[in-house]
Amino acid sequence: MPNLEPVIEESWKKALSKEFDAPYFLELKKFLIEEKQNHTIYPPGSLIFNAFNHTPFEKVKVVLLGQDPYHGAGQAHGLCFSVPDGVKQPPSLKNIFKEIQDDIGTPPPHSGDLTRWANQGILLLNATLTVRASSAGSHQGKGWEQFTDAAIKAVSTNCQNIVFLLWGRYAQNKTSLIDTSKHLVLKAAHPSPFSAYNGFFGCKHFSKTNEWLQNYGKEAIVW
Repeated sequence: MPNLEPVIEESWKKALSKEFDAPYFLELKKFLIEEKQNHTIYPPGSLIFNAFNHTPFEKVKVVLLGQDPYHGAGQAHGLCFSVPDGVKQPPSLKNIFKEIQDDIGTPPPHSGDLTRWANQGILLLNATLTVRASSAGSHQGKGWEQFTDAAIKAVSTNCQNIVFLLWGRYAQNKTSLIDTSKHLVLKAAHPSPFSAYNGFFGCKHFSKTNEWLQNYGKEAIVW
């Protein structure tokens, strides 16, 4: 990550302008520069803000919250749960596609690239935007959570009738950042194989999301 301004879409740059000069963000930047000198970091620098760049602030309709980027080579590309075209689908993503099929009948796609969701207004946001190779959670507690919390709050405060998909306890802990009087918060177990059968399968979040969006005159998501 260069010393210069982060490459982030203009409407987000404006919405989060206070964050980039905050002491925690400058510390985070310093940490990332040092990490990059000594380790392989995912995703590549140009893709760190990929979720924001594909889903401008005023286009957000849905927020899907993940925790960490994938830490295997070639997997992370800045969109939570997503992997680039041609990369083997991780188990959680396979379970997401399984639930979509059970919920609305759409068969699982061959590609695990969710860019098409991001381009329809789904902010695919990980709470932590970088990770050290082969070291899950290695960049937690370094400042990213403060930045992504600010993004969630900005959406909650300034946007109307957004759907927040919170899967698993970690994501559900972010509920306090959301104004539940004007947004829909859908909670379920995490789609990981360890917990999917405890309430992710059968949650019908995909049909519920579209029903909510259409009730407010917004276009349904093509899942």
